[in-house]
Amino acid sequence: MISRLEAVRAAVDAAIQAALADLPPGDLSDAMRYACVGGKRIRAFLVLESARLHGVADDRAMPVAVAVELLHAYSLVHDDLPAMDDDDLRRGMPTCHIQWSDATAILAGDALQTQAFAVLTDDAIGDCDLRVALLQRFAAAVGARGMVWGQAQDIAAETAVEPLDLPAVKALQQAKTGALIQFAATSGALIAGADPEPLAEYARHLGLAFQVADDILDVTGDPEQTGKRTGKDARLGKATFVSLLGLQGARDKASAIVSKAEAALNVYPDSEAAGNLRQLARFVIHRQT
Repeated sequence: MISRLEAVRAAVDAAIQAALADLPPGDLSDAMRYACVGGKRIRAFLVLESARLHGVADDRAMPVAVAVELLHAYSLVHDDLPAMDDDDLRRGMPTCHIQWSDATAILAGDALQTQAFAVLTDDAIGDCDLRVALLQRFAAAVGARGMVWGQAQDIAAETAVEPLDLPAVKALQQAKTGALIQFAATSGALIAGADPEPLAEYARHLGLAFQVADDILDVTGDPEQTGKRTGKDARLGKATFVSLLGLQGARDKASAIVSKAEAALNVYPDSEAAGNLRQLARFVIHRQT
């Protein structure tokens, strides 16, 4: 799986640069490219492996992989802003607003978001009806019913009188982190015209496991390895899986969730791609970055 992940990362990095190649020169385009540097490309990996799982060639799925990574980059740029999470380090580098300015970071995020939707119109993906269907699902995943709603809930929770309980934290994270992961994981089935539900079930558990692992890393991680500041959740008094379950309880929860993610792939018993997706679920909770 690791060799495949590295190959995907290299291919997606090249495709992202191509998607941003003809932008007018200046701070805006420089900031957009900067925001896309680094990252594990897990969301792109989900797109391409779900496509392989259904016999869809990489060249058809690649625009979708690029779109999810551009959208993810936008979300990180905006999340890092002083009015949001107020972070100064991302992927081991100064955050976009530190490297340029708040205004440039906001505009770079805006432009990355719109570019993500533009990439999803690529003819290589398939016919017009398919592309429209993907655009609709993408918009639902990342907008006011999905990722953006989750971020709004996360911000509201910082000043709430009562801390969130476990079901509320799960709902928040299923939107903030999980919605884009679910879109990525089901996109290959959608391109192939196959049933996306097994991959949706896998992704629901994967997204939750990813967030539990993030909460654990915020407590145990080394900023040199994670590429971002740690200990922030505790300083803000945020309700997290660690604060609600304890460190070992969160680790146990992550392992249980990953087992459910793997079980959702049992309908693909002999697939190499399904094997890679199972390994990805394990990687997510054992990563150090």
